[in-house]
Amino acid sequence: MVEAELGTRKLAVLRAVVEEYVRTGEPVGSETIAERSGLGVSAATSRNEMAALEELGYLMQPHTSAGRIPTDAGYRKYVDTLPRGGRLREQQRRAIAGFFAEAVLDLEEVLRGTTKLLSRVTQYAGLALPPATGEDTVARVELIELGHAVMVLIVGQHGGVEKLLIERPEDLREGDLETFERRFQEALGGKSVAAAQAVALRMAGQAPGAERELLLGVSDVLSRMQDASRAHHIVVGGVANLADEAAHWRRETVRRLFEALERESDLVRLLREVTSTDDVSVTIGAEHPTTREWEAALVSAPFRAGETALGTIGVVGPTAMDYLSVVASVRAVARRLTELATALGG
Repeated sequence: MVEAELGTRKLAVLRAVVEEYVRTGEPVGSETIAERSGLGVSAATSRNEMAALEELGYLMQPHTSAGRIPTDAGYRKYVDTLPRGGRLREQQRRAIAGFFAEAVLDLEEVLRGTTKLLSRVTQYAGLALPPATGEDTVARVELIELGHAVMVLIVGQHGGVEKLLIERPEDLREGDLETFERRFQEALGGKSVAAAQAVALRMAGQAPGAERELLLGVSDVLSRMQDASRAHHIVVGGVANLADEAAHWRRETVRRLFEALERESDLVRLLREVTSTDDVSVTIGAEHPTTREWEAALVSAPFRAGETALGTIGVVGPTAMDYLSVVASVRAVARRLTELATALGG
């Protein structure tokens, strides 16, 4: 166990250094630790423990300061000793509860709001990787007459919506839309997007006139849904908050991270590679090539509908991150998203 490996006092000193550095962004001296660690030890004892932690690779001493700062290994040791459940601050709890109390039924829209919510409650940048639409199933097929046009609208099981406006078929008779809609729903409902498109095309090959035109429209909508699922797509919110954290980073690090947030493929790959299948994952600096390049940390978690994994949410920020607060926030939001997605799929 970590406590046995470091000993209670060294672990308490490491925690105190991490939390003080996260709070101030300044190297931490032994006098500060003597005052804030709660161990009741002298500055000399604190200095000795900090020197030992430096030898173990958990702390480092910048050239320009007598104080010390955590290394990536130090942050990892700190994160590994955090309480499993974590606790939200009251303000965070109210913000999360308020957001989901007003959440709409479109999961994509909820995810856009979720990134802003995560950014607001953590003060870092929020990320969301939506479900792959092609892995979704068709919940509803609707045909809506709009004068000289017909809107073909398909709703995915997890709240995704895609639509297409087509010219009204000339031989469409009164009552046909209701009949076709019911027939399409019976044939396509509950199938995956890819399977539903195959069925729609097969039906179109055998259908006459207006029904064929509408089925081809349905096929086009399903094709769009598949194209969207294959594209690299990630939602980012609260990027401006990273500028407020610049005190913890070198200017070059801030520039690199802003550039990285514009490269969706990198973010998608990172989230897929580091996110746990069942709980919050924390990736710190050198633990992954991408976060090493950014000198950043990523806290992420999956959300699901029932037992089916749908997507990922997360927070990216400096390695000098308020991990206790961020982990609790990401876990709480992922849990609420799972509840919502499960309800939508039910």
